[in-house]
Amino acid sequence: MPQSQTPEQLNQEKTGLGNYFIANYPPFSFWKNTNVADALTAVNSPPRPGTPLGLYLHIPFCRKRCKFCYFRVYTDKNANDISVYLDAITKEVELLSKTACVGGRPLDYVYFGGGTPSYLSAAQLDALMTRLRAIMPWDGAREVTFECEPGTLQKHKLEMLRKHGVTRLSLGVENFKPEILQYNGRAHLEEEIYRAFGWARELGFPQINIDLIAGMVGEDWDNWKQCVEKTIKLDPDCVTIYQMELPYNTVFSKELKLVGHDEPALAVADWPTKRAWTKYAFEELEKAGYEVSSATTVVKSKAKTRFVYREALWRGADMFGTGVASFGHVNGVHIQNVDTWEAYVAKLDAGELPFGRAFPTTERDRLIREVVLLLKTGHLDVAYFRDKYGLDVRQEFRTAFEHLSRDGWLTLDGESIDCTPDGLMQIDRHLPAFFDPQYISSRYT
Repeated sequence: MPQSQTPEQLNQEKTGLGNYFIANYPPFSFWKNTNVADALTAVNSPPRPGTPLGLYLHIPFCRKRCKFCYFRVYTDKNANDISVYLDAITKEVELLSKTACVGGRPLDYVYFGGGTPSYLSAAQLDALMTRLRAIMPWDGAREVTFECEPGTLQKHKLEMLRKHGVTRLSLGVENFKPEILQYNGRAHLEEEIYRAFGWARELGFPQINIDLIAGMVGEDWDNWKQCVEKTIKLDPDCVTIYQMELPYNTVFSKELKLVGHDEPALAVADWPTKRAWTKYAFEELEKAGYEVSSATTVVKSKAKTRFVYREALWRGADMFGTGVASFGHVNGVHIQNVDTWEAYVAKLDAGELPFGRAFPTTERDRLIREVVLLLKTGHLDVAYFRDKYGLDVRQEFRTAFEHLSRDGWLTLDGESIDCTPDGLMQIDRHLPAFFDPQYISSRYT
């Protein structure tokens, strides 16, 4: 069992403002606009042999802004605005398709994220995907993921997605209780979840994922158990459970009273509570035949249910991140696009790639990035790192591994490093132990 926590660790268990989960390395706060030249060099250089290529498309439109959302999204754009944006993102994909980094490589995976990609009409989606596939076809991609908000779906829209080769549908359910959905800023209703899921099953999408969030404002044990029960009855191929965090620049970060104040009904649960809810959900889903595949994900079958986007990206694949404020990784350089609508559209109107900031990584940066991200799957294969980087990660990060092993968060067994169940549930809080000193920051953004 893990050792007793220090007062400092106990203080960290409160849900405070800021990003808790680790999504990349080095952290975003170290990416600079002065490095844009490195990004341009990266996309105009031949690809590293054997590196898969992915395409991410950020569709930033939503019916409402969730109160916990910190992404670049818009709720006030009309049909003409949307047309302008879709033209711009198509231009961006076309510019990228002509770079040396593509080098004739086919797309290995495609991801439509948001925002709410399903906010677009069937006609808009048909026109956009037809244009995109003419520029960078994805017929041979292992996975094409499309994020959906249940209330924006109609059967004919889902038929359009099937027509264009979407293989993985991700439904942003988050919760089933109307009051919780409404208070947290979600736009859909419970009945729309069942209707959308039924259509998706009827149309034969190869993989349907459901997102839940443990710790939405207003959550309690009784309702969370009902959410898990309803999810199991739906029987999706994959369930992703996020633990609620309070990033800067969200509605909640500005308005919400935190745990310890005088409105407990509106308080955000602390991390031990959210981990307990997630652990309960994982255990119930495992009883129902699911397998844990990461700190946030269970799948029906690891052999059949893959999440290519995650698997490839966490192992150093290239990915063009297209759309306003979108993130990518190309030829060892992290890249983020400019983060305002006006700048994004203007650059593409001028025929320029809309890069806003970048970070050229060293081989050690890439090593640490893979160690950190793959630990979120609960398992590291020592031989994989030996083959790719020519070193033994057990020795390279001996102090961190020994510390986490001693405290009961992971086990070291020959060529395998595995998180314990409790260690996996809170792996993100331990990942900075692997960071090089210059990248340890009190604010992970």
